[in-house]
Amino acid sequence: MTVLSDKSIIKLIANKEIIIEPFKETNLTPNGYDLTVSEIEIPNGEKISKGKLRIPPNHRFAISTKEIISCGQNHCAQLWLRTSWARKGLICSFGKIDSGFKGNLTLLGLNSSEDEVNIEIGNTFAQIVFEKLSTPADELYSDRSGNYQNQKGITWSKE
Repeated sequence: MTVLSDKSIIKLIANKEIIIEPFKETNLTPNGYDLTVSEIEIPNGEKISKGKLRIPPNHRFAISTKEIISCGQNHCAQLWLRTSWARKGLICSFGKIDSGFKGNLTLLGLNSSEDEVNIEIGNTFAQIVFEKLSTPADELYSDRSGNYQNQKGITWSKE
């Protein structure tokens, strides 16, 4: 697999081989794109789509990205927490974005620090890094399971 550069990402978006909607050029990085926060939710707690939310110590939370992401049959992607959030004590576990997936992303995290961490709607939170597959996928995410295909907003486990 090859990690795509900013130049390749722009070209693939223009050719509609990958989708980032809405796309903001200022969020483009040399080898990825910074995703922004649209919603934040603490399980059995508060959920917001405006302002900011304080994540108490040792609490889980979910974030929905503002961007809709789509990987075509030739690409997949991985997610990385922006280090500024890791330095505040946030820990996140991200899955791979399969070839053929389309929708908003739900990002799950934990505040492992002893302090509250404020997350504001519109903050950049994670970087998406696109990769080119060695060959096109035989069966896309939408054809295999597609459990979270076209998800909008925060989506908790469907199992």
